[in-house]
Order: sequence, then structure tokens, then C-alpha cells
Amino acid sequence: MQQDRATLVGRESQVHRVAETLRRTGSAHTLLVTGRAGIGKTAVVEQARRSALQEGARVLTPVWEDGPAGVAALADTVCGLLASIHDGRLPLRITAVRRAQWGNGGRAAGELALLSTLSETLADAAHHVPFALLVDDADLIPAPTAAALQLMLRVFRPAGLPVVLAGRPAAPGYDGYDGPAAVDEVLDLPPLRPEEVTDLVARRLGRPAEPALVAAVSRALGPLAGNPAAVLSVLGVLDESGGLLELDGWVGLAEPDGCLRLTTGTAELGRLGWPGTPSDTDLIADAAVLAGVTQSAELRLDDLPGPGPLGTLDRTVDRLVGDGVLTIDPDGRLSFAVPALAAALRRPAADDHVRAMHASVTRAGTDRLGPDTAGAAHPHLAGHLEAAGALLDDEPAVRLLLAAARKDSGADQARAARSYRAALRRLPPEDPRTPGVLREAAALSLRYADHAGVLEREEPLLACLRLPDHTDRESLEFATGVWVLASLHEHRSPHADADAAADAADAADNADSGFGEVLRRMPQGAALAALGGLYGIGPIVPRPAAAERHLSDDRVIGSGPLPSAAELRLLTTAVGGRAELERAWRKLPPGTVSEAAVGRLRNAAAYGDLAGALEAVLEDRYIGAGHSAAIRYRAMVRDYLGGHWDGALAQARGIERRGRAEGIPGVGQLARALAADIHLFRGDIGRAREWLGLVPDTVTHPLVARVRMGARYWSGQRDEALEQGWRDVERARRSGLLMGMDSLLLRILMFAAESAPVSAWRALEGLEELHEEAATGMTHEALLLARGILYRDVGSAHIAYDLVKRRGDALRTLYCCQCLAEISDDPQRWLAESAQRAHRLTLGRPVRAVIGRSAQRRNMPLPRWRSTEAGLSEQDVRLIGMVSDGATNRQIAARLACSEKTVEKRLASLFRRTGHRSRVELAAAWLDGTLARPGLVPEAPPAETGEIPWRPDPVPGRR
Repeated sequence: MQQDRATLVGRESQVHRVAETLRRTGSAHTLLVTGRAGIGKTAVVEQARRSALQEGARVLTPVWEDGPAGVAALADTVCGLLASIHDGRLPLRITAVRRAQWGNGGRAAGELALLSTLSETLADAAHHVPFALLVDDADLIPAPTAAALQLMLRVFRPAGLPVVLAGRPAAPGYDGYDGPAAVDEVLDLPPLRPEEVTDLVARRLGRPAEPALVAAVSRALGPLAGNPAAVLSVLGVLDESGGLLELDGWVGLAEPDGCLRLTTGTAELGRLGWPGTPSDTDLIADAAVLAGVTQSAELRLDDLPGPGPLGTLDRTVDRLVGDGVLTIDPDGRLSFAVPALAAALRRPAADDHVRAMHASVTRAGTDRLGPDTAGAAHPHLAGHLEAAGALLDDEPAVRLLLAAARKDSGADQARAARSYRAALRRLPPEDPRTPGVLREAAALSLRYADHAGVLEREEPLLACLRLPDHTDRESLEFATGVWVLASLHEHRSPHADADAAADAADAADNADSGFGEVLRRMPQGAALAALGGLYGIGPIVPRPAAAERHLSDDRVIGSGPLPSAAELRLLTTAVGGRAELERAWRKLPPGTVSEAAVGRLRNAAAYGDLAGALEAVLEDRYIGAGHSAAIRYRAMVRDYLGGHWDGALAQARGIERRGRAEGIPGVGQLARALAADIHLFRGDIGRAREWLGLVPDTVTHPLVARVRMGARYWSGQRDEALEQGWRDVERARRSGLLMGMDSLLLRILMFAAESAPVSAWRALEGLEELHEEAATGMTHEALLLARGILYRDVGSAHIAYDLVKRRGDALRTLYCCQCLAEISDDPQRWLAESAQRAHRLTLGRPVRAVIGRSAQRRNMPLPRWRSTEAGLSEQDVRLIGMVSDGATNRQIAARLACSEKTVEKRLASLFRRTGHRSRVELAAAWLDGTLARPGLVPEAPPAETGEIPWRPDPVPGRR
């Protein structure tokens, strides 16, 4: 990682004020720079010192020697300062000081007389050789010496000597240095503002930081969120532990928020966590126990144990509350003010004490009230019980956990889900209560769209399903359906898990175990799981016979987000032909799903948008909340279609990071493909390949196929791209995936229009056949646009433009504009709109070339949309690209064959013209597309391969 230390973040005015004081040699002025630990005092005064030195000022810094403290130590330090001033008067000054210190036969003189002499000698030195005095870490000076310095500055002020002091505010009861009492001005450094924290994080990482990363760091630091040292401490730990993930040039978090912690060194923890007084090892050990306890459960003052091995914790709590490390809310709940401090304090050595305290808190409640009443009256005890583990017996534990879960189900869903999970871990599968508890927990998670919570309970569900028979099959069927729905929402294929489990079982020569049982014994779950492959989640597998029977059973009704058998048929047939879809639609009760909803269902199916498809069918019954991969992918599709491509890329990065940071099994393959598609159209083949490289070859959805074809085509493999495209068309047809194939065929047609016209006309025939079979709005648009391209049919292209624009598809609207620019009677209008839309999407050379070629063919002036404010040249673009890649000025100078000074001047010019203040801001603006990119329409069509052709050569026998 890199860090730009040339300037401090958010401290420009403070540095200027300190430097101004240091430059005011010849005038007596004392300035105190203060603030809590880690706020940046030393960095500010050091930057100011360098600035003052560059402008010719002389700044002296005292060195405090080890030994006796007090006025004598101050005298020795002043003599050391005087020795650095070479004006011929050193012997006189040293003699005056020593005479005052040891006059009258070696007896110590009065302290006031010595302080007066010290002030006079400093003033004399400043008169002959003007200088300023800088005293950093004034709070660390021994108390007697600090008191003497304060008295000298307050009573015997050295004439003509500016003094800058830096130090933390004095702790209560400290009888040494009291800065504000001895100075003329106090400069209190405030915490960094949120935007300054963002800038600091980006400088530390050397790349733009995802807003989610900055927000997570700020949450973990609480009141220290604006403390530079604390922010850098957390980032340093993340860097060392591999907790950061870079995607698309942006750095994000690759581990859960709860893992963010400060550096674990005792000195660092004491400095940042105990700002008032130094901490001791015993206090930190007790704090580590409290940190472990509060991590797993809610801790209240009433929960603290009485006399015993842990009985000293109440005194520790008093101390930590007094130091501001712990906070107490009105209900008596204890929590660490800085979560990152608590995370740093936790250590395995304290685990036994932590479990013992959890058990003690739980027993205190159950012994007094009994497990059922204790759980209902104090549901927070469930967290303590779960963390106590084997120290508590199962039966009373289950009773308390279930009582707490039922009490919390309406008020604290997250805690209720944890209580259910803990109870199921203790309940054996043969217990008659287990299926009912599974159903209760599933219903709770379903109500709050807690899909990740459902997946955490799969072990007890599978344990029940392994039993040969169970009396409460209805509860297990419901819990299984919820589990499958949750798996799909997290883009995790139940079928893939079943195949993996079966392979492992066959290899071990054992009976099939794991998810295969879920799909085999529970037909509703099997039918629901079959949706996965159709919507790009895992492989496409045949439905088992039980699932087919379920889909034909119209008696099965839906429950909340769980679709009925008829609704499942509709969702299943949405990816295929119109006839089968209409048969499934007619079997639904009249008015259940409108024709408009069916259209939305088909559009969602084209992009593998399972959440959008479920919402179209279930409408108000669908809970489109939560943070699952499916919900995020739905937002990504909306941003992609709406032309908000930077937002779409941010969603893709969020899906990718969530799978890695939170350990949620499952990935968004279609999200990766859409991200690659955006980079392809922006001309960034490298990043497109990075995203596509994450998609397994086994994923065959038409959306993935069209992106793979685009990557090959724009890499110069034109023939191979078209051949692969046709193979993917055939494979999609065999799989029954007709939705999304219109975009694949349309892309084949556009790529083949100039270089392979026979293939282009074949694509048109494919679109005609597809529309006849599927008859959706999207296939109609694609067919009209294809006719406009090949037949030069202005009417068809106009209709396609209106339909696509009404639906809201930014990229296909651009296709229509480019087509009309070629064939309409008003090319200037369509060229201008093409340029404008390409600019909004920040598209790259492949599309820019198309617009340039169209303008040349129509003999029209080239549309311009270069930012006049930025006025970026190709050299500017190259320079910004290297800055975005993290290159230093020296590396840039080597690549551009110029001097570092030239690079600095060009960067300064870029900052002035673009309005950005730093390399990080410039790189972030370039990466997120807010910085206007240059020359999006070239003067002449480039000679390189990879353009999107539009004007086909006529084929004999064609209209």
C-alpha cells in the first residue's frame, strides 16, 4: 500500500497557523497545539516546521535528557539549545546560566532567579540570531520540568521568542504541565470530517476506497472515527491480515465489520483507548474479558457477577466507564465506545474466563426465575447461554432459548434468530419439538427476508431429513422450501450442493447424504430449487418426478414469499416459449397475475433476475428487503438498464465482497458477467476479462454467452467469437432458455453485419423464429432493430427506438440511435443523441469508432462531447491512467521519458483544470466516470480491430 505524506488530510489551516507562528521570529507569542492522542499534533507541527524552514525561518527543538527533573533539567535543556546558536556569545550565556544555577559557592540559587536568567539568555539569543522554539509532546515532559517551563513562559516570557507547544490536554490530577495557562493562543485540533476520513483512507490505500469500507471503519471506531491515528491503525491491521479486496480499482472490505480492530500492542491500545491516563496490564486483561462477553451477548450492570473469581470486574467496569472506554445506556446496557478497541482486546487466552462469566450470568437468571420465565423476562440471557456452550445443560438451555426467541420474534428479529439457531444446535433431530422449531425459525426469517440466517440452520434441517420418517412432515416441507428460497436468494444452487454431496457419498461408498435428501424427499423444495439453473444460479438439471407431480398439483397454495405450485409453473415457463407460459398463466386464478406483470416477469427472466421475477408473480407477498445477493443483483440490473453503470459496478463489487467478507456461500455469476459487459463497452478489456475469469465455463445463460462473445470479438478474435456465439445459441435452445437469447442474436447480427453478412442474415432469421416462439416485448424490439439494420427500414428502427426507450434500456436505446444515424433522413439528430448517450455511459473506443464512421458516411460534422472545462488531451488521459494505477512521479517520468518536475507541473495543471485537489481525487473521478473522458469520437475511424460494424453489405437474394 502507498500513502501520500506530502500534505496532511484536513489540517491545511492548522499547519498554516503553526507555520505562521514559527515564522514570526522577533516577536514573543506562545501557541499551544492540543488534541487527544492520535489526532495528528506531531504531524501538524512537523509539517509546519518544514514549511517554516523552507521559507528561511530557524526552528529549534529542545532535547530532554534523562536525569533529575525540575528547574535544573530545564536549565540543562536551555544550555543545549544555546549551544546550537553560533554568534560568538555562547560562553557569556552559558556562564550566566551556570552562575545563576550554582552561584554562591555551588549552592543552588533560587528557582525564580534561575528562570529569569533562562528567559533573558533565550531572549538575547533570539535578538542576535532570530529563531523559534518548538516543543512537541509537552505532556510527556516530567511534571517538575513541565511546571518550570510553564512558569518561565508565563512569568518570565522570553522577549522576541515565538514558542509552539504541542501536547495532549493534561489528565485530571496531573500537577505538572498545564498548557493553556501559559500560552497566548490554543489551537485545538478537531476530528477529521467524514469527507476528510475518506480522503485519508484513499491516501493510505493508494486507491479509491469503497464508501462501504469507509463507513465500516467509521462505525468500528465510534468516537474515534475522525482520529487519523486510529483510522490508520485499523487500515494497517486490515492490510496485514488480508482483509482488503480490490475490484475495478476500488478497495473494499473482505471480512465482516466485527473483525475491524486497532493494533493489538498494549502501548497502542493504551494510547488510543485510554486517553486520560496510562493503562496497566491487569486492567487490559479484565477489559479483554468484558470485550469477549459483550461480543456474544448483551451485558447489563445487573448481570455483573458478585464475589468470586470474576468479582473484580465491577471495579474494572467503574474504571472503564470513568475513562470513557465503556458506555452505559439508560437501560443499563454496557458496550464499548470504540468497537475496534473491543475487537483488539479479545484474545484466546481469556476465552475460559469469558465462558465462565456467560455461564454465571445465565445461572443467576435461571436459578432465580427458572429457564422459561428467565428467557421470556430477560431474552438477552439467550446470548449468554449460547456462548457458555457445554457449561450448561441442554434441556433447561433449550427451554430458555425458545422462550427468549418467541419473546424477541416481534421486537428483535436478529436476536430471536440467534436464539432459534442455538436451540436447534442443542435439540436432537428425533426430538418431536425439532420440526416445529425449524418451522418457527423459518417463518421468522421469511418474514424479515433473513436469507443468510436460514442458511445457518441447514445442519439441523438436514439431520431431521436424514431420519427415515418424521411425524411433522408439513413443518419440514415448509422449512425446506424456505431453505431453498434462501439458497437461491444468496445465488447458491441447491442442485450444485446436491451434486457435490452425492459425489462425495459415492466416493465413500455410503448412502447419499446432504442436500440431495432435501431435493429428493421434499417435492416443493425440489420444484423451487429447479428455478436456480433457469435463472443463472447453478447448473440446469432435470426436475425429479416428485417435483413434476408437485408442479401439477393445483391444490398447493403459496405462503408469503413461498410460491404455490401454479406460481412455480409460471416462474419456470417464463424462460421459455409463449405457448407454455400462457398455459401456466391460465391455470392461475383470474386476476392473480396481470398481463403487465407477466411482461415484467419475462424481462426479469432475460437477465436471470430471480428477485424481480418473484416480485412480478407474488407482488405484495414478496418481501424485497434485506441484503441478499438476489436483491443486490436486482438493483444492479436496474442500474444497468437505466444507464447508471457506475452504480451497477458498485453493486457487482458489493455482491462479490459480501460473498467473501461474510462467508455467505454462493456467488453472482450473472452480476460478474454484467460487470464485464460494462467494461467491454467502456473499452477496458483487461477488467472485463478479470470479471469473466471469475465465471465458470459451466455457466451457460445467454447473458453470459453474449458477454463472452463480446470479449472475444473486441480482442480481435472475430471469427471465433461468432462461431462461439452460434454454439451458445444452440446450447440455450437445448436448455430451453429463450429469454435473453434476443440480445445474444442481436449482438451476433451487429458483429457480423459488415464482415460476415451471411451470419448477420442468419441472426435475423433466428430473431424472427425466436419472436414467433417467445413473443415478448424484448424479442419484438430486437427484431425491429435488426430489420432496421439489415433492411435499412427507418420505420422499424423508429418503432424499436420508441419501445426500447419506453422500457428503459440505455444500451439498446443507443443501438437504435446508431442505426437511425445510418439510415434516417435526419442523421444529425441521431448522431448527436448517440454521442450524448455514449458520453453519459462513458463508453470507450469500440462505440466511439461506430459514431465516427457513421458521421463520415453521412458526411456530417463529427459530434463533440468533450468536456470543455477539463479539455483533456490524449497525454492527459495517459497520465491520469498511470496515476489511477498507483504509479509514482518517478515511475511516470520514466514511462513518459520526461523529468519528475515536468510530471509535477502537468499534474498541477490537471488539478487546476479538473477542480480536484489530489491524485486520489483525480483517480477516483476517473474510475467512477465523473471525470469527462477525452475524444470520445475520434476524428477518423481507427485502424484497429474490435469495432462494432453497422452497415452491412447486401447479400444476393435479400431485400
